[in-house]
Amino acid sequence: MILALAGGVGGAKLAQGLALALPPGELSVVVNTADDFELYGLRICPDLDTVLYTLAGIADPVNGWGIAGDTHHALGQIAAYGRDPWFRLGDRDIATHILRTERLRQGATLTEAVAELAAACGVASRLLPMTDDPVATLVDTPGGRLAFQDYFVARRQRDDVLSVVFDGVETARLPDGVAAAVAAAELVVLCPSNPIVSLGPILAVPGLRAALAASAAPVVAVSPIVGGRALKGPADRMLATLGHEVSAAGVAALYAGFHGLVDALVIDGADADLAPRIEAFGLRALVTSTVMGDADDRRRLAREVLAFGRQLALAGSEVR
Repeated sequence: MILALAGGVGGAKLAQGLALALPPGELSVVVNTADDFELYGLRICPDLDTVLYTLAGIADPVNGWGIAGDTHHALGQIAAYGRDPWFRLGDRDIATHILRTERLRQGATLTEAVAELAAACGVASRLLPMTDDPVATLVDTPGGRLAFQDYFVARRQRDDVLSVVFDGVETARLPDGVAAAVAAAELVVLCPSNPIVSLGPILAVPGLRAALAASAAPVVAVSPIVGGRALKGPADRMLATLGHEVSAAGVAALYAGFHGLVDALVIDGADADLAPRIEAFGLRALVTSTVMGDADDRRRLAREVLAFGRQLALAGSEVR
């Protein structure tokens, strides 16, 4: 069993690659839920839905999020009623939010609601929210504290991020399904997601890091920074304003701060010269092409990550 931690478009792409490279049912994906919020009375789960749609093969190939070919008549009517449709929801996408919200109001957990949606979409991999409890990413900016979607979507990431808070994470509980997935994992992959606001909340859920540390499975991260910039999203700007080096080496330094939790970092060929610095942090480095385009590209990177993980596991067993 392979366990991936993911959030956002980059994480969803590698999750799809892993699903394609593995036998059906051999992948579990723990997804960030600290971006979740309520809009029009509906529970919106941006990262969960991006991973769901990508694994189902229906994600918009241009944006990477939303459903391919979706229409936006509902948002048009909302605008006609005088409301600002600031968060882009497609008509088919809204169906996901309606059914998820209905199940939550009926007493289902988020884990249960997501499993039902994934099964209906034909997704064989286990899609697991990081917690069933509410956690909200808040970002502190020169103009004050913002809810994540206000920063990310409404204000289009134009504010400098001075600090990040995961409100509610201290009391969040680790779902049984996530704990079981960690215990069963032969390899843990930290997908090329924003290490601060996509993977950061997942790793902040009480009990998860301890479970990972107790596991014998190697933990391999894939850098979301290539050639000193993020391929998508504000990770590079966040790293800069939070005082981190904007490079694959800066990402390695962040993961090295988890005190042995992460064993290795996969970096792009554009950053090959940084491999010695990364290994100086105590992480093994694999240099390959990490830029993912189509499904074949994603499968190829996934296979390389899996092979690298098997090498690490073999080396670890020989040491033990």
